[in-house]
Amino acid sequence: MSFTDETKAALAAKLSPTAVKSREQGGSQVSYIEGWHVIAEANRIFGFDAWTRETMDIKCVSEREREIGKAKHPGWGVTYTCKVRVIVGGVAREGCGAGHGIDRDLGQAHESAIKEAETDAMKRAFMTFGNPFGLALYDKQRANVADEGDESRAKFIQACSDIIKITTDGPALREWWGSEEQKKQRRDFDLSKAEVDGLLAEVVAKLKALEPKAA
Repeated sequence: MSFTDETKAALAAKLSPTAVKSREQGGSQVSYIEGWHVIAEANRIFGFDAWTRETMDIKCVSEREREIGKAKHPGWGVTYTCKVRVIVGGVAREGCGAGHGIDRDLGQAHESAIKEAETDAMKRAFMTFGNPFGLALYDKQRANVADEGDESRAKFIQACSDIIKITTDGPALREWWGSEEQKKQRRDFDLSKAEVDGLLAEVVAKLKALEPKAA
């Protein structure tokens, strides 16, 4: 499978700082992105019907009684490991993850651990597709996590993409894209060649879709 220029540009984009969360783990702060964000990005970049997720393996590796909270209620601690395969077109990527569940009810502990393990494995599989899926967080310098200027550029690109999608007038779309105002905005937001090419690919695709169908 060969990704479109639009998809390549989206995968090459920097990770939005608003998507980055943090939690304390092992006495230090760990950055991560949430599972729902990964799914939302996959739908946005690839399409709602263009990718699949399959759980290849999942198993319980630990189940023990433990005390919960300051009140030390009796409960359970459960850990699962999981392997997930993500397929986008003909491209398959796999990731392994782990999940932990703590609850006074054993069944609830298992449910929490399973969900967390599958989500963790899915995120690791998608991470291999690029920065929007968390790859940027593996770089300690955070070179591919966007700053405020990058965020503004990303919003401009999304606004342009929205205009292209809702436009039903081919000549008007062609005039808008070639206008001096639009060219100036692309320069002002310092769009890269890949970003411009991605938008241009959207314009060309929309113009083709708007062409009169042959009788």
